[in-house]
Amino acid sequence: MKMSRKCQLTGKKANNAFAVSHSHRRTKKLQEANLQWKRVWWAEGNRWVRLRLSTKAIKTLEKKGLNAMAKEAGINLNKM
Repeated sequence: MKMSRKCQLTGKKANNAFAVSHSHRRTKKLQEANLQWKRVWWAEGNRWVRLRLSTKAIKTLEKKGLNAMAKEAGINLNKM
């Protein structure tokens, strides 16, 4: 099973864009999200949860907490 390059909490994914050269020729390119594998302590489940997160989600996670973000994303952490 292949995993898509998508943040599991925020849903961020790749963006289609143009690479513009000096002569202004435009070629298509893909702007990937900056995704990292992150092991996060889940206090309620009393265990570690491994998630594929964008760096923006990691920063937000430190502020909001894992339970709040998982609830917003509609993720069941018991299955992770």
